[in-house]
Amino acid sequence: MPKPQNRPPRPEFSSGPCAKRPGWSLAALVGGLVRRSHRAAPARARLAEVIDRSRAILGMPPGWRLGIVPGSDTGAIELAMWHLLGPRGVDVVAFESFGDAWAADIRQQLRLDARVIAAPYGALPDLGQVDWRRDVVFTWNGTTSGVRMRDPGWIAPDREGLAICDATSAAFAMDLPWNRLDVVTWSWQKVLGGEAAHGMLALSPRAVERLTSHTPRWPMPKVFRLTNGDSLIEGIFRGDTINTPSMLCVEDALDGLRWAEGVGGLPGLIARSEANLAAVEAWAGPAGWRFLAERPEWRSCTSICIAPDMPWFTALPATGQTRAAQRIAALLEVESAAFDIGGYRDAPPSLRLWGGATVETSDIAALLPWIDWAAAEVSRATQAA
Repeated sequence: MPKPQNRPPRPEFSSGPCAKRPGWSLAALVGGLVRRSHRAAPARARLAEVIDRSRAILGMPPGWRLGIVPGSDTGAIELAMWHLLGPRGVDVVAFESFGDAWAADIRQQLRLDARVIAAPYGALPDLGQVDWRRDVVFTWNGTTSGVRMRDPGWIAPDREGLAICDATSAAFAMDLPWNRLDVVTWSWQKVLGGEAAHGMLALSPRAVERLTSHTPRWPMPKVFRLTNGDSLIEGIFRGDTINTPSMLCVEDALDGLRWAEGVGGLPGLIARSEANLAAVEAWAGPAGWRFLAERPEWRSCTSICIAPDMPWFTALPATGQTRAAQRIAALLEVESAAFDIGGYRDAPPSLRLWGGATVETSDIAALLPWIDWAAAEVSRATQAA
């Protein structure tokens, strides 16, 4: 197969940190308050602006609190679990690596009564098993499996427990059912292409009530504390961050939010991500690739996970498939056609293309012939050996 001639102008398809918005450059950050204290009034106003613009774009309901917390999405979800869990049993919905990680932390670190409702990569669990008398922790989109939820009907509207949702690769690319959720977390580095290390924590009134009425039985690190006694520390949700944020990252987050508003807000962002998925769907089957997601309605429009479905590949043992997928990704990187698209380390042998809103569909379209070429090269080398 001849080598394609046209490379994607922006070959950044990593699943985090993700591609910057189209047209981004360091010049976008000129004017940022990089030499000012985050406690100074102008800097606090910038932090509050991140919160306000995020709330507006996502359509967050009145009464919800939204704050900036340390540690990216991991920090946000851990902070929520350490604060909120304990009064009742916990169900964890796990269908990819991060759901497994939250389950392990709940069982091994918090040592709580936890049921894990699991499914292998490519599938969703039987959500009918969830007991809403318990707190429930789950991911909305499987960043490492390419499987997402769509229908929120499994979440009980009259639930007794809290619905705690890790939405880091879903927020700004999917319609989240706020009326069925109590805690939602994400990071700046995913759909809007922000810099890493900062997380966002959204709390419903039910979650706030739990925060102020429940005292965890374990020590709470300072960097996790959301309450002072039985009172919520309201400043966290107005831009008074728990620890020192990077004001350069804050400026970058604001740049991404303003861009999001300019492309039509949430509907525009969703449309851009869905167009990226549609481009891969139109190519995959005829080209001999399959999605890790077993059903079309489960396919993620952000973390698009695909695997070769060709006889030369499926005949290989598992270790051979892993090496072949890695070689395909490595060839694409050498050719500067795609960076950082190897499947997640715990996932089946695969490629993972980020399809979030900052990725242009034209770049996805330019990449696909390169995947065809790289797979043909690896097939030829594998069969020759």
